[in-house]
Amino acid sequence: MDSIKAGSVQYDRWNEDDINMNVETSQSAVMRLYVRICAGSHGTAVKTAGSLAALVSIYIIGYVTGYYIHRCS
Repeated sequence: MDSIKAGSVQYDRWNEDDINMNVETSQSAVMRLYVRICAGSHGTAVKTAGSLAALVSIYIIGYVTGYYIHRCS
């Protein structure tokens, strides 16, 4: 059995699958835009604004539809 010095760690068994941990430094413009808009506090604000816009548009469509259906002739 090999003697292991105190404080030394064997990393050979961690890299058995030859996993490449290098991350591409350049991202596409679409990915940069996605990360900027959909993540963090900007993402929360965009999702909130989108939800509010969807609710308002559904309300307006329902109001206009109800107006034309129920108007007196």
